[in-house]
Amino acid sequence: MVLNTREIIMVKRILAILFLVLAPVSARAADGYHLTKTISLPDAGGWDYSTVDSAARRVYVSHGTEVDVLDADTGKVAGIISDLQGVHGIAVAADLGRGFISDGRANAVVIFDLKTLKKLATVETGKNPDAIEYDPATQKVFAFNGGTGNATVIDAAKGKVTGTIDLGGKPEFAATDGTGLVFDNLEDKSTLVKIDARQQKVVQRWPLAPGEEPSSLAIDSKNHRLFVGCHNHMLVVVNYDTGKVVATAPIGDGVDATVFDPQTALVMTSNGDGTITVIHQDTPDKYHVVETVKTQKKSRTFTLDEKTHRLFVPAAMFGAAPAPTPEKPHPRPAIVPGSFSVLVFENSK
Repeated sequence: MVLNTREIIMVKRILAILFLVLAPVSARAADGYHLTKTISLPDAGGWDYSTVDSAARRVYVSHGTEVDVLDADTGKVAGIISDLQGVHGIAVAADLGRGFISDGRANAVVIFDLKTLKKLATVETGKNPDAIEYDPATQKVFAFNGGTGNATVIDAAKGKVTGTIDLGGKPEFAATDGTGLVFDNLEDKSTLVKIDARQQKVVQRWPLAPGEEPSSLAIDSKNHRLFVGCHNHMLVVVNYDTGKVVATAPIGDGVDATVFDPQTALVMTSNGDGTITVIHQDTPDKYHVVETVKTQKKSRTFTLDEKTHRLFVPAAMFGAAPAPTPEKPHPRPAIVPGSFSVLVFENSK
């Protein structure tokens, strides 16, 4: 079919209108996650895990010997839980109005009131409690002790230890499905353990090959999938009914945290190389990398606000590493005073 001059002009006009309408949408889709705010916090302490209480609109950030509590919407400091010895993680028991802090250097879990942020009690654990997880089905807190290779189980309401679980390796990140199952990585064994919270014992051990040195963990409880960030630049997806590895995806270097957003079907890892790897869940067993977001070097942990889909990424500037010694052959560089902050990323898609 041959178009006359008038018809050609009309087609060009229609295409131009379509371009103007669709171009902004395409541009926004291409943007993905981007930095929208930098929240500066005082002091030069290090950090580990962070946690968002989406319902209460609070962000808990581990920060050396304290926990900085931020308003999730404004970024303003809502309070500080201080006089700790070395914070690793924070677990929230909203149904009990209590929070729990793994204070690694104190070999203890500190219990605090969610409203007032006042410390209520201290519970002794194994050596160097690291990851900490609250299971609402049993109202138990699980503190995973990196120095003793076990988990201390605490009655969250009473603040009393109810048992100790031998894990058979060095625990890292943990996750719960909310029905009484708790999962944890064993970094030195490249193994995933499945814990029955009611029986307080390991009921399954699964190898994570081809993943090596697992460091982070997130859960999709609807589809019974676990997302394990491994130090050989790989995300491993595990069916936690069968223990089988069903998929893998490439990620950045130095992963230490993974989150899953069930509304957007995005799995994300924060990597020490200064990136976030964003992966889409096409089906429970099929995944592809969507984008790589630039953050800041050594920003290896983060947390997700499921209500707004914002990511909160602790970050800092670092000086030169000190000279090695026999006691510390691989010393860490010091944080530049006054440079600690939380970077907020939002998704424009």
